[in-house]
Amino acid sequence: MRNALTLGLILGLWITVAIGCRSKDPAPPAQNTTAAASTANPSATVYMCPMDKDIRKLEPGKCPRCGMTLVTSIPDPVEYHVDVNTTVPPVPMQVAHLTFHVTDPWKHNPVTHFSLVHERLYHAFVVSRDLEFFSHGHPEWKDDAFRYDVTFPKPGMYRILSDFYPEASAPQLIASTVFVGGDVAVTPAKLAKDYSSKRDQNFGASLVTIPETPIAGMPTRLRFTVGPTDGFEKYLGVWAHMLAASDDLIDMMHTHPMIADGGAEVEFNVVFPRAHGYRVWVQFQRKGVVNTMRFDVPVQSLPDTPVGAITAAPSPAHRRG
Repeated sequence: MRNALTLGLILGLWITVAIGCRSKDPAPPAQNTTAAASTANPSATVYMCPMDKDIRKLEPGKCPRCGMTLVTSIPDPVEYHVDVNTTVPPVPMQVAHLTFHVTDPWKHNPVTHFSLVHERLYHAFVVSRDLEFFSHGHPEWKDDAFRYDVTFPKPGMYRILSDFYPEASAPQLIASTVFVGGDVAVTPAKLAKDYSSKRDQNFGASLVTIPETPIAGMPTRLRFTVGPTDGFEKYLGVWAHMLAASDDLIDMMHTHPMIADGGAEVEFNVVFPRAHGYRVWVQFQRKGVVNTMRFDVPVQSLPDTPVGAITAAPSPAHRRG
């Protein structure tokens, strides 16, 4: 009897200690305030950015990163079609009249209603095959199409990245190809690392990347130190624009900074999709003047890690982007 009583006391004490230990477990990590608020109030309307989908708020307004108007819903992404036409074949050093026709991906009907993207209905980035020519312009809506004049400097292939936002759809980035001067041999660009300081009309920038050697498929932070900052102002709603193009012109990416406040540091977060050289053009505005500078970023493949290899501990983190 005494043994049974003793065993019962020990068992009860063990259960009490176990419950007490469980009650002292650390609290779960804090949730995103927006998500927590919407969970607590299921009827709350959540506003999100159609371009930077991680930006969410409980009130209407503008995206703090890219400046676009927040919306209450974003349709599933689907790629629209863009046809680029000219009245006559483009000739080097003569104005070419380009027409952009946008059609929907379901019935190929013409699209005639668009929302603003960075204060414009349409952005066109034009890049030559040798990566020596770059232009960022804004086609105008006329006669149910977007029309744009550009002077191609030399014969060859040019890629045009169209950036637009069909009404009630998702923002689009569509690449098209134009040949100038007939059949011309296409010579791939050869890019070597170039992070040297650059300067345009009244502004300058220098670049470092984190990591120092970007890896394909992994996030890379491109940190620019810029100046002078007096008169540094937003260009088309954001502190900077970036176009990154691979040396074979297959990859073309238009993006905006993750960190920027008008000071001397502007930082982008980019995932380069392939192991290639990338030419990066950045545009800043100071005192009403748009400055364009370019840098060359070599991107490598992720090295193979032997089975059982020990990964070195990461170095102290830089400021979070």
